[in-house]
Amino acid sequence: VSRGPCRSIMSAREQQQAQPPVPAASEAAELEAANGYEAVAPHWFYCKVMDSRERWMPFSTQDSERLEEAHGSGKDKEDVVVPTSGGRYDVHLKKRQRVAVYWEEEVSEVRRCTWFYKGDKDNKYIPYSETFSEELEEAYMIAVTLDEWKKKLESPSREIIILHNPKLMVHYHPVATSDDWGSTPTEQGRPRTVKRGVENIAAEIPNGEPLQIDHLVFVVHGIGPACDIRFRSIIQCVNDFRNVSLSMLQAHFKKAQEQQQIGRVEFLPVNWHSSLHSTGVDVDLERITLPSINRLRHFINDTILDVFFYNSSTYCQTIVDTVASEMNRLYQLFLQRNPLFKGGVSIAGHSLGSLILFDLLTNQKAAPDENEHSEEGSRTTSSNRGIEEVKEILKKLELSEYCDVFEKEKMDRQALFLCTEKNLKEMGIPLGPRMKILHYISSKMEMQRGAEPGSPLQHDMDSTDDGRNCQYRDIGLGQVSANYPQLNYKPTIFFAFGSPIGMFLTVRGVKRINPNYSLPTCKGFFNIFHPFDPVAYRIEPMIIPDLEFEPMLLPHHKGRKRMHLGKANGSPSPPALGSCCSPQPDTDPSCLSELKEGLTRMSVDLKNNLLGSLRVAWQSFTRAPLPAVEAASTDAEAEVEAGVEKQPDTKPDETPAAVKEEASLINVGRLNGGNRIDYVLQEKPIESFNEYLFALQGHLCYWESEDTVLLVLKEIYQTQGITLDQPLPGSQ
Repeated sequence: VSRGPCRSIMSAREQQQAQPPVPAASEAAELEAANGYEAVAPHWFYCKVMDSRERWMPFSTQDSERLEEAHGSGKDKEDVVVPTSGGRYDVHLKKRQRVAVYWEEEVSEVRRCTWFYKGDKDNKYIPYSETFSEELEEAYMIAVTLDEWKKKLESPSREIIILHNPKLMVHYHPVATSDDWGSTPTEQGRPRTVKRGVENIAAEIPNGEPLQIDHLVFVVHGIGPACDIRFRSIIQCVNDFRNVSLSMLQAHFKKAQEQQQIGRVEFLPVNWHSSLHSTGVDVDLERITLPSINRLRHFINDTILDVFFYNSSTYCQTIVDTVASEMNRLYQLFLQRNPLFKGGVSIAGHSLGSLILFDLLTNQKAAPDENEHSEEGSRTTSSNRGIEEVKEILKKLELSEYCDVFEKEKMDRQALFLCTEKNLKEMGIPLGPRMKILHYISSKMEMQRGAEPGSPLQHDMDSTDDGRNCQYRDIGLGQVSANYPQLNYKPTIFFAFGSPIGMFLTVRGVKRINPNYSLPTCKGFFNIFHPFDPVAYRIEPMIIPDLEFEPMLLPHHKGRKRMHLGKANGSPSPPALGSCCSPQPDTDPSCLSELKEGLTRMSVDLKNNLLGSLRVAWQSFTRAPLPAVEAASTDAEAEVEAGVEKQPDTKPDETPAAVKEEASLINVGRLNGGNRIDYVLQEKPIESFNEYLFALQGHLCYWESEDTVLLVLKEIYQTQGITLDQPLPGSQ
């Protein structure tokens, strides 16, 4: 349909004089019911290109009202900008354009919509142009007022719209072209439905987002331009993550919302891939890429090579500069647009993005005033502790009789390691003890050369327990030589999704992480992963290698365990997943519904010639279940086959105390403030059939994972003293 103005074939009065209408009895009743014209309520839409097709999407109710208010006040004659979609898009009212604020995106057309017609391909309603909608509304008003129908309107593209009655209005495609004699097109062809008002087209119109923003989270993507199995961009995936967070807030923070204690959390994507591949490296790679299996090679060049780029000093500098500068830019822009924002900032990274953020965070420097404050607060304590440590060193060297001499000289550990033979001689230490002390100092200094002085995680080589601390290496060991930029803020929490941090640290030569280490400017760190994610690795065993324990099982957002992870009698699962979760009976109807949904999805895959996958899945049925995932018991299977029974109510405080205590007793150091670091998602029932089939999906599942989003929200709002309406079983 042309977006230009349309003309009426005949005016209403001319048609009345030429051919007075004779409505039928049923039509007369309808006209009588519709007696009295009411102006149509407009709603604002924007055009979005999806899969090479134009889709008209409605603005939220509050955004549409804001746009209509600006339009009604005559501001559309000026270049007025109206923020929409939580402030992430601006609408230029005069140009009728929707422009992204924080990232690059094609400008979308905006319309004030009142009349719609059904499209041919997907049966979605498409709005008419504003000009033609005004003509349709004028014709409709005259028809209602004068009780005359059968109105015909024609557009310049020779398409006809006929208003038969208030409930029947159709749009015809022309089937005959105009000839030299100017004949009009016929009304033949398949008619399309015409609707007046957005309330008649069954559009899903969101209410809108809370205006108050409590916290800001920057999300950094991993390798490649696509972030999920549907090959969507980081912008689209973060949009999903944000939408899930809004639904989780309504479901689990309803009390706080009703009391207006909270608003929402804003998630903004950080894109570094386009900057890296705009350096000209793609052209260089194209020259040396073999011509065979072209698509696969192009895919590898565009995705997997990002890992090698990050391990190159040249391109690593480009990546860290891009990530840091982009987050700083977004932060400043966000503050400009939200001057009343007083909340904190957290960061999240997926896959390689989490490693980039980890390396950035380990190279951050605490503010000088913070260091001075901490030094003043702990000067006396650290001084006393240093003297005591010197005493312990002397005791280990069997030189306890000289403790008073060192204490009189106020000699702490740092001063001891600066001592020369001349200094010790001046203190009156005999030759034999001097040699012992100097040998101890030199041996410690030799071990310390394995870590670069002044690095962010230089271990305490001088600790009294040298047998233990000599295993700690600088966490920056093996990092690519780069100048890591500083962030303009101190992140509250760092969330890693499907992260290879543990693997990269191990490959770099870091075997253990000092339990006393914490990120310089960020006190929270959560490593979240799917059990079948092939890229994810744990962190906690690097802190406590001598103790075997499982990651925390992430509580289900509905407060239950998935069917295959519990037992029918409700007894706790064995600590295979290290869970604190209270298991629920296997016959939860929602569990069965979830399994049914998964099986349905699998049947669709089978139709797409994945019979080979079926064979692999069938083989998995005959194998013993994995130790980390206990299969449902035979009793549960019998209950499922017999029928679904109602799930008994289980209160959160029924979590087995022994399991809770076991998890709380594990001390994993200061990297997450003394709290657990590794959290594993519960795989879906269909995924438990064969982990190999769902490995890729496991690495890309985080964007729409309610359990992941809920943990992020819970930890963020916990820093503000706000908790869930009802604590989930197993949550810390």
